[in-house]
Amino acid sequence: MTTIYALASAKGRAGVAVMRLSGEDAGTALATLTGKDVPQARQAALRSFADPETGVVIDRGLAIWFPAPASFTGEDVAELHLHGGPAVIAAMVAALDGLGLLPAEPGEFTRRAFERGKLDLTEAEGIADLVSAETEAQRIQALRQMDGALGAVYEGWRGDLIRALAFLEADLDFPDEDLPGGLAAQVLPALDRLVTEIRTHLADDRRGEALRDGFQVVITGPPNVGKSSLLNALARRDVAIVSEIAGTTRDTIEVRLDLGGYPVTLVDTAGLRDSDDVIEQEGVRRARERAENADLRLQIHEAGEGIGTVQPDDLIVINKVDIARSSPMPGAFLISVRSGEGIDGLLAALETRVVTMMGLRETPSLTRSRHRRALEDAASHLDRARAGIGREPELVAEDVRLASRALGRITGRVDVEDILDVVFGEFCIGK
Repeated sequence: MTTIYALASAKGRAGVAVMRLSGEDAGTALATLTGKDVPQARQAALRSFADPETGVVIDRGLAIWFPAPASFTGEDVAELHLHGGPAVIAAMVAALDGLGLLPAEPGEFTRRAFERGKLDLTEAEGIADLVSAETEAQRIQALRQMDGALGAVYEGWRGDLIRALAFLEADLDFPDEDLPGGLAAQVLPALDRLVTEIRTHLADDRRGEALRDGFQVVITGPPNVGKSSLLNALARRDVAIVSEIAGTTRDTIEVRLDLGGYPVTLVDTAGLRDSDDVIEQEGVRRARERAENADLRLQIHEAGEGIGTVQPDDLIVINKVDIARSSPMPGAFLISVRSGEGIDGLLAALETRVVTMMGLRETPSLTRSRHRRALEDAASHLDRARAGIGREPELVAEDVRLASRALGRITGRVDVEDILDVVFGEFCIGK
């Protein structure tokens, strides 16, 4: 396979740049650049790197050699630790191009590692999540997935299905052999257990996906009650335009927060009211849609005014208590965005709610919609298999086989060519 290269990391003019080469010609390229044999495996060696065409020294830095298969990609890999200046990087890229090496595509190093069995698809996705993690909880979840915790769950279920399938096929293929009677019936308890475990895993309120994408908190309420001002106060900066004119906010405005280590997307919406303005009508429609799909709603009202329909999990916020102290609802949060009263208490309560709803579990959560679709397929096939035990042995075996293939698609063990470009296309260059 063609040797590729990428700038794995760079820390500016005063820092270090790391160039990584991977492929069958990586060793030859390293020897050509340095004029010496490759260093001992996994030991840093000081080398001068020169342009092969002109002989002009590009930089003096460290070279590290990782021979196959004991490397990240499973291929020969060379790392060049250079000074981080743009001129050094540009000259090295030109030299590598001259040697016939190709720039890496997004995720190509990790894809090569997957194709050589160094990691499964869930571990590869964990690497991508770790690179993009913004909060502590995201980092922990991504690291657990990268270390294989999620893949181990799915491969364990798949192994159980393969064993069950062996029993079913033995019953079909060797009817005249002296085998224990009722082999198909013997696998039913295992199928019952597996479908229960899979459906329990699916019934996670999408915690893993929410942790990757951000917990959605929508601020909703009538016009001119302080929704945009509250967004600014919670974000600790001016994000939304604030005006005394009702209907100023026409579209949703989002800001990202880190609450207790969890990523939160705080959304300001248009005030909910009837209007003849076509643009405002569209803003209200979007506000209602975002509120319906939110993980949590902050329903804000003005002190002294009535409160309409309240959903059980909504946080009710009464603003402008510096003007009127009354609250028509026990447990509502009394605040004044103008004076700052109650803001810290509301933020603390919001953080507690987020941590409670999204807290990391002992067992890893599924993190992507493709995992969910494959698990739903597996559970559906298992339901059909269980219903057919004792009546349709060929169809039972086929459904168990399809369930195992659905699980195999998650980790990349079977039938995954159609999803590889999607999975690795999310990566950054050089990973």
